Amino acid sequence: MVGRVDLTDQAATLLRELTGQHGPVMFHQSGGCCDGSSPMCYPRGEFRVGASDVLLGYLPGETPFWMSADQFEYWKHTHLTVDVVPGRGSGFSLEAPEGVRFLIRSRLLTDDEVAALESQPPPPTGDTVQQ
Repeated sequence: MVGRVDLTDQAATLLRELTGQHGPVMFHQSGGCCDGSSPMCYPRGEFRVGASDVLLGYLPGETPFWMSADQFEYWKHTHLTVDVVPGRGSGFSLEAPEGVRFLIRSRLLTDDEVAALESQPPPPTGDTVQQ
């Protein structure tokens, strides 16, 4: 099965650390200005997704990665990779106190990946997924 989102080894290590400190977490990418264009990591259940949010997939630890529907329209033909770099991210995202921030790296999906994704049901939205 073709996925839409993955993470680097370094991001996976940080995700394990954050989960160890905070319990289950989730990602959301709104596509807003400033820090809203970066993936934000929250304790699961502390950020409410809405009917217009799209579930791109799950990262390790059954960590959901959500994106606003408007942003998904721009990114639906790309594969996203969550990475982590030094720097100050948003004060609301769990990695901020660690002196690093999550960011997205992307690449276009191949024709085969597009065909595979189009043969699957559309990604679930916030009104269809039990949170």
